[in-house]
Amino acid sequence: MTADTTPTQTATGPGGAAPRRGTAPGADAVRRAELAAFLRSRRERITPEQVGLPRGSRRRTPGLRREEVAHLGAVGVTWYTWLEQARDIHVSPQVLDAVARALLLDRAERSHLFALAGEADPTPGRECGGVTRELRQMMCQLEPFPAVLQNSRFDILAYNATYGRLMCDLDALPEEDRNCMWLAFTHPEWRASTVDLDATMRVMAAKFRASMAEHVAEPAWKALVARLTEASPEFREIWAQHEVIRPMSAVKLFRHPRVGVLQLSSTSLWTGPNPGPKLISYTPVDEQTRERLERLAAEAAGLVTA
Repeated sequence: MTADTTPTQTATGPGGAAPRRGTAPGADAVRRAELAAFLRSRRERITPEQVGLPRGSRRRTPGLRREEVAHLGAVGVTWYTWLEQARDIHVSPQVLDAVARALLLDRAERSHLFALAGEADPTPGRECGGVTRELRQMMCQLEPFPAVLQNSRFDILAYNATYGRLMCDLDALPEEDRNCMWLAFTHPEWRASTVDLDATMRVMAAKFRASMAEHVAEPAWKALVARLTEASPEFREIWAQHEVIRPMSAVKLFRHPRVGVLQLSSTSLWTGPNPGPKLISYTPVDEQTRERLERLAAEAAGLVTA
């Protein structure tokens, strides 16, 4: 059984598809042409042997034929042909996924394919596949100020020693639990360290919902919502209210069990296109907080006994 066997063009008249909101006239045509060229280039580099097909004696096409890609991806031949001809047709994420697999695209190529098609990848990788040495050095140089690298899903990708002891021992947590939403709604020590927990949970859930609008088709986002819904009655209640809020900086209060209350101002530095990973640093509001941060940093470095 094949997918999208009947191509569907947008009924827009002789002028073709109407330009997307916020794009210049003709921008969609340029994007479709780039997508078509990209698909042809990926198809032509793959040999039949790579995908288990016989070469045959009369092959003149470099790489795979269009019908072979369609067969491997279980999509319609006419549809795929139109796609390579830059026709104005609807491209579903499921079919793009099938084409990406048929063309043996790597992670970078797959991301490029979905970006050109203007669709969300239904099986994305992590937003930040790796944290650069330079970013880690930057976070270390911010000591004793806490610093964390976080993506728009609130996953904690990296952090310095002070942040690692600010609300709980992050090093002791499994990687799948290193998410600020999960910790705020389920981790007792993290929750105890947040002075105004109720307001914080509502603001975080509202920010998360606003960010999720661009990722509604992505399994990782849906899986986190499902996990929180099952684990936290508070999350279920707040999430049902559909509140949204834009990211903003504010003074945050933390209650550390050994150094006391910390008043910190947060600053976010985007490391890539918004809303990609961002570096969040926390600076002390007063001298007392600065002294307490220095004690916490020394403790995290093992210079003092906890």
